[in-house]
Amino acid sequence: MRMRVFGPLLIPILLFTGTPASTAVALKHETAASKVLEQIVVKGRAPKTGYSRAQFGPAWTDVDHNGCDTRNDILTRDLVAVVYRPGAHNCMVESGILRDPYSGSAVPFTRGVGTSLDVQIDHVVALSDAWQKGAFKLTLEKRTAFANDPLNLLAVMGRLNSQKSDGDAATWLPPLKSYRCKYVARQVAVKAKNAIWMTSAEKVAIAAILSKCPGELIPKG
Repeated sequence: MRMRVFGPLLIPILLFTGTPASTAVALKHETAASKVLEQIVVKGRAPKTGYSRAQFGPAWTDVDHNGCDTRNDILTRDLVAVVYRPGAHNCMVESGILRDPYSGSAVPFTRGVGTSLDVQIDHVVALSDAWQKGAFKLTLEKRTAFANDPLNLLAVMGRLNSQKSDGDAATWLPPLKSYRCKYVARQVAVKAKNAIWMTSAEKVAIAAILSKCPGELIPKG
């Protein structure tokens, strides 16, 4: 199985003035998510005008140039008992088993019509949500990187991914309550890394969850 090595987590420090720092800085994953949350700017949701999936580049671009598309990279990372298509250079996942982080259920994955969608790749911070909270200001190159960043991607049960749609933490949380701290910590990391803001309701919802797990750390990716 091919090893996937992802780069260090770079997160821009957001000043209390509400203006993101102009450059990203390395932030150790040992940092508490609640501390990073304090720095995230609060603004209202911008109009969805101009949004389309194409604004974030071609789906599942091989941004790390390892020869495998992003979707298969994440399936490789998140599934167990992975079987690859013969002759596909350990890039095309044919089957495996997902321990779904959102429900705790074991979900079998088999590539094929009518079965591939049982396991989907969730943008933890939905692209539409990101667009309305600052991503519209990013270059196409940066939006493409955002859409393919392993930090912002999780293999999950397809039904729950559809249920979530483009909701933020104020409108949707994983049904598995024991995973909610990790879920919102990942959202905090993604938004801070990309200078994406939060609505007031969203930030309040995340703060309430993290208050129950003050030691929750920013994920590695």
